[in-house]
Amino acid sequence: MFDIPQLDLKGKVSDAEWQTRVDLAACYRLVAMHGWDDLIYTHISARIPDSEHLLINAFGLAFDEITASNLVKIDFQGNIIDENCPFEINPAGFTIHSAIHEVRHDAMCVLHLHTNETIAVASLEQGLLPLSQYAMFALASMSYHEYEGLAVNPAEKLRLQQDLGMKNFMLLRNHGGLTVGKTIGDAFMHMYDLTRACQIQLQIQGSGQPAVLVDQEIVDGIRAQANIVHTGLTGGQKSWPAMLRKVYRTDPHFAR
Repeated sequence: MFDIPQLDLKGKVSDAEWQTRVDLAACYRLVAMHGWDDLIYTHISARIPDSEHLLINAFGLAFDEITASNLVKIDFQGNIIDENCPFEINPAGFTIHSAIHEVRHDAMCVLHLHTNETIAVASLEQGLLPLSQYAMFALASMSYHEYEGLAVNPAEKLRLQQDLGMKNFMLLRNHGGLTVGKTIGDAFMHMYDLTRACQIQLQIQGSGQPAVLVDQEIVDGIRAQANIVHTGLTGGQKSWPAMLRKVYRTDPHFAR
């Protein structure tokens, strides 16, 4: 009952596109495994290398149903490229993701989620505070965007672009979290850091005890320290192979 159309694009698209599809499908599965998904809502998008096309989830599929082949290829106007595609996309997801991909050519992946923790911290006047090592990574490249209702208004795209600038982390007020990355692994690890930072902040604030804030000078130096820890590579490059192996162990069918 309620069968999902079964597609098989392996060998029918370029090697670069197929690898992007596999990595993006794995990212969706990881989000579901962490309990960060929101039924059929929220989105992760990726630019196909050397193209003006994006991949995004089919509207109506749960994150643990995403496969490499059922990701939907669209252009920056939201048009579905394959005329035989049996799926559609969420207009709100297209507005947010296309806005960022249009101007951030360094960002291969845009990850937007509605976790309780990111919504809660995004709704605090002070936003994310320097209370944990996880917060340090996010605060080194943090931005905010004010709530404007459901993201279906094209006029909001310019404000999203301006608010994000060249940052890699964003808290959307009263809405959730967003991260971008040069790779899909980078965007995932940024979201991991942001989510853990928000979880820890709420736990500290919930304790009712005075908290120790990290000095801004230390926050400013975190990015250089991270380069040393990752031996010149990004956090996503170092951790993504392990994350990919984890998804393959759980359900290798995502890569079909």
